[in-house]
Amino acid sequence: MTQTANPLKQFFRQPAIYLSLPSAGNFWPKEAIRLPDNKELPVLPMTAIDEITYRTPDALFNGTAVVNVIKSCVPSIVDAWAAPSTDINSILVAIRIASYGHNMEIESVCPSCSTEGEYLIDLRTVLENLTSLNYDVPMQQGDLTFTFRPMTYREQNQTNQAQFDQQRLIQSISQSDLPDEEKIIKLNDAIQEITTLTISALKWSIASISAPGMLVTDHDHVAEFLSNCDRRLFVKIRDHITDLRSTSEFKPLNMKCSNCEHEYTQALTLDQTSFFEAAS
Repeated sequence: MTQTANPLKQFFRQPAIYLSLPSAGNFWPKEAIRLPDNKELPVLPMTAIDEITYRTPDALFNGTAVVNVIKSCVPSIVDAWAAPSTDINSILVAIRIASYGHNMEIESVCPSCSTEGEYLIDLRTVLENLTSLNYDVPMQQGDLTFTFRPMTYREQNQTNQAQFDQQRLIQSISQSDLPDEEKIIKLNDAIQEITTLTISALKWSIASISAPGMLVTDHDHVAEFLSNCDRRLFVKIRDHITDLRSTSEFKPLNMKCSNCEHEYTQALTLDQTSFFEAAS
């Protein structure tokens, strides 16, 4: 039996905004995105199913909810797991704007008079401030040349999960009734694992290390190098990668207390459960 076209299709959701990615489409695998000629991605509002998906704790923790909602609302993105980390915040802010409008209410406590207040922020301004530095610029250190790339969302999510698990483990060990000697051993092991995870996060951001006559792209070899290089070089690499990542993170908000008119800044964090609540 031939299925006829749904006559209601003309009333399906339509793009609410168009998004220019901070990466401009760079560092995406070709098969992971269908980038229009003007490089502006149409963004659809969330569906009711998307909202339910985004309120499932396990799916939020393992990244599945984010990936599924991106696939639903930004159909040009074929594989959100492969998305460069530089683009994730922009994509999620764009979905929020498309779904609920550009205004978002946040709570803030004045550091001067301790007055609690609710303030309206314009997410369009937040979106405009999300940029990406040029990852193509290499870093030279003696005979070594380092090139960089943003982590993928999959790599970022796996790293965040592992770090969260280790931090939770440290907390549980600290609060346990274990003998002090055993507690110290377990805490040292957990802290060592966090150091290993930090190196792992850095290795994903290094595309290659080259020297005369060699080019290293194997991430395991890069991780081994980071574990054994001079401390000063390690710090320089870490700080360079931190600077690259910082441009795609949310900038602090400029706030003004409604009670005493004290001006201050407040960090904007993407609390994924509350971030996608409808604007009042």
